Amino acid sequence: MNLFDMQYKNSIKKNSPLAERMRPLSLVDFVGQEHIVGKGKILTRAIEADKLTSAIFYGPPGTGKTTLAKIIAQKTNNDFTTLNAVTSGIKDIKGKINIAVEKISMYNKRTILFIDEIHRFNKTQQDALLPYVENGTVILIGATTENPYFEVNNALLSRSLIFEFKKISSEDIEKVIDKALKDKEKGYGNLKINLHKDALEHIVNNANGDIRKALSAIELGISTIEKDEDNVINFTINIAEECIQKKQINYDKNGDNHYDTVSAFIKSMRGSDPDAAVFWLAKMIKSGEDPKFIARRIIICASEDVGNADPRALQVAVNAFRAIEIIGMPEGRITLAQAAVYVACAPKSNASYKAINQAMADVEKSKLSVPNHLKDSSYKGAKKLNRGNSYQYPHDYTKSYVSQQYLPDDCIGKKYYIPKESGYEAKIRRFLIYLKTDKQED
Repeated sequence: MNLFDMQYKNSIKKNSPLAERMRPLSLVDFVGQEHIVGKGKILTRAIEADKLTSAIFYGPPGTGKTTLAKIIAQKTNNDFTTLNAVTSGIKDIKGKINIAVEKISMYNKRTILFIDEIHRFNKTQQDALLPYVENGTVILIGATTENPYFEVNNALLSRSLIFEFKKISSEDIEKVIDKALKDKEKGYGNLKINLHKDALEHIVNNANGDIRKALSAIELGISTIEKDEDNVINFTINIAEECIQKKQINYDKNGDNHYDTVSAFIKSMRGSDPDAAVFWLAKMIKSGEDPKFIARRIIICASEDVGNADPRALQVAVNAFRAIEIIGMPEGRITLAQAAVYVACAPKSNASYKAINQAMADVEKSKLSVPNHLKDSSYKGAKKLNRGNSYQYPHDYTKSYVSQQYLPDDCIGKKYYIPKESGYEAKIRRFLIYLKTDKQED
């Protein structure tokens, strides 16, 4: 390395953001993710033994995915190289692969290829990696904030271990901030800083598990606060609120957080928790979700989970969808809340849902032959074919009911709709029992 390169590297190191300066260089200093890199964990053992296999690091921003990759770079005897999927194309991939092939051919040295934001690569770009991951030329480490099961090719997934990174705990974020304030080489240990307790709590709470976000707020505050007469930087709650502002809502309409939130919304309505249903509804609305999408989910829940226990739930849900089309947003939030709360508070039955699923499963196995007495007898010649001859017209009987075969021969005795003792469906259940036990008269 020449003098210019050394000066450039030192300048970058000196002027890099606090989060970058405080990035740990070893597993000993790595914070969080004990379920992945705790003592005795498989990834820890693989890193320490330099026996890493291809892996996908998946989790929210600021949880240590890139940091762990850089620690691996320090520990491994293999060649280590990186790509960023945002700025790289197929040409860049092939260039890295060619170098990797050369390294293993000439020096019997494999290459660890770290790809940040791997979900940004399209199918063709991901497929270009596959042969070299498969034959061991390249050990792939992909980092992504998106669920890899949605964004990464199945072929790559099947050859990789998936490690899910969790949000960093408040306690661990506090430890990192404390270290940054005391570190004289990389942090602010040479300054007198009075970080108020409420300011620290505000930053930690609103960092939303993101170490980088917390350190960036600390750096912004310290670099802009004027020292007092005692040369002390007083980091108050007002400063903290300016530096980190409100919590950013993590909601990607094409990512798993979207599906997780929708799932929580539906399960809250199904679980008869109107408070939780309104909370997840609010998150979707604040995140810019399509209100018609939300309304459709409420309609589905009204049929699947409420059903005939309260038939009005479907009416409310459908009317909410129509109201959204008429009034739009933001007023539509009130209609959505009304419908979600109604469905959440309604008695529940999935009897209709179970009935159609079981019936559809049996249709695939049944011969589907319609009994003769149920066949159409309205056309000329039907009687000669014995079509509908023995059909009994229910309205000719007391209670407009007569017991006769309606299912195909191979499904006789099957029970699909089994009403529950819930809400209005309890009345349906008693009525069906009444029909089949009460004596009928011609």
